[in-house]
Amino acid sequence: MSAQPYEPEFQQAYNEVVSSLRESTLFEKHPKYEKVLPVVSVPERIIQFRVTWENDKGEQEVAPGFRVQYNSAKGPYKGGLRFHPTVNLSILKFLGFEQIFKNALTGQALGGGKGGLCVDLKGRSNNEIRRICYAFMRELSRHIGQDTDVPAGDIGVGGREVGYLFGAYKSYKNSWEGVLTGKGLNWGGSLIRPEATGYGLVYYTQAMIDYATKGKESFAGKRVAISGSGNVAQFAALKVIELGGTVVSLSDSKGAIISDAGITAEQVQAISEAKINFKSLEQIIGEYSAFAENKVKYLAGARPWVHVGKVDVALPCATQNEVSGEEAKALVAAGVKFVAEGSNMGSTQEAIQVFEGERLSTKSASEPAVWYAPGKASNMGGVAVSGLEMAQNSQRMTWSREQVDQELKKIMVNCFNDSLETAREYSNEDNKDALPSLVKGANLVGFIRVADAMFDQGDVWE
Repeated sequence: MSAQPYEPEFQQAYNEVVSSLRESTLFEKHPKYEKVLPVVSVPERIIQFRVTWENDKGEQEVAPGFRVQYNSAKGPYKGGLRFHPTVNLSILKFLGFEQIFKNALTGQALGGGKGGLCVDLKGRSNNEIRRICYAFMRELSRHIGQDTDVPAGDIGVGGREVGYLFGAYKSYKNSWEGVLTGKGLNWGGSLIRPEATGYGLVYYTQAMIDYATKGKESFAGKRVAISGSGNVAQFAALKVIELGGTVVSLSDSKGAIISDAGITAEQVQAISEAKINFKSLEQIIGEYSAFAENKVKYLAGARPWVHVGKVDVALPCATQNEVSGEEAKALVAAGVKFVAEGSNMGSTQEAIQVFEGERLSTKSASEPAVWYAPGKASNMGGVAVSGLEMAQNSQRMTWSREQVDQELKKIMVNCFNDSLETAREYSNEDNKDALPSLVKGANLVGFIRVADAMFDQGDVWE
């Protein structure tokens, strides 16, 4: 495939997958798979449309809406909707491309897609957000359905927005169906869905810790740096705290908070409550009593990675490319041993090279190498529970919290084990004592599963 300089995010995601495949022995052992690359990298369909609405001032606004229906070999297109001013086709193609392989890693019947609207919801009333959602769904409803394409939430699209979008779809199509995931519990949603990405991230990281330390260590006593302060970061932080870890940081687009003693569950709950109203961390720590006794340090305009001091685990949970090469080196110098992404493509290629270089370096038994997990594996808990929500909708049933949580944990551990075994099977690395590359393992598992389905269905032929 030729370079796409005008789509840098997509090109980065594509290059990461291709380099993993080419640096393995997959094409050497099974040359037919190389034929899949140029086909799977092109979306089956890209839908772009105009969205217009009336704002609270009575003025007309317009913004471009998108849905990238990338690959349906494994099932209906599945992937979130992002409402954010940075939304463009490159970002949605990168997210959709990642989603293909992430969804395949769940082991469920899910294809890959992504969509969104280039809009800033901050400062808008509930009524205006409702009008935006109805305007967006007016066009999107033509192209989705429970057996065709099942969107979910993403940045800027939380429970409120999913509710409005579902109401709009039901109104336009005169059909109640499981066409969106992340729905309210009272009308088709699944328990654990809000928590799923954050919880799943921690379950995956725990599997990494178990394997690397031969079951001798857990999150207990570990210092954990987390970026972001949205849904993923909040529930990852709460699960880390529950498991005995110390959360030393959170962040948003304006700055970061650092706490050497540890951010508390009460402080995370305060952030959760305030973020619904688009408050910044700087505002939150000044307004909420949870921060009055347990002080935190606020750093304006900063990401946490170079400010966290000694750290054992890093969980990037904000957005793409949020860990640079220099920040990766700072984390290594701070003692990090495990890095797992709660965001999509959270680390730059330079950062990944730092982490992977550390993994391959010779370490003593008492000083294990840094181990890095890519977002398509470590943050796929959200889409995994979305798949479980779709199953519950089809059955017209609601599963218990314990049942969903147990299934989530099983899916995350299976994903880890599958990536581990496949990385070993197709490794051509000289250092056989090094921990297996989870980047290569995840890319290989997802790619092989999708490629096999594409061969079976005639999308690619020998």
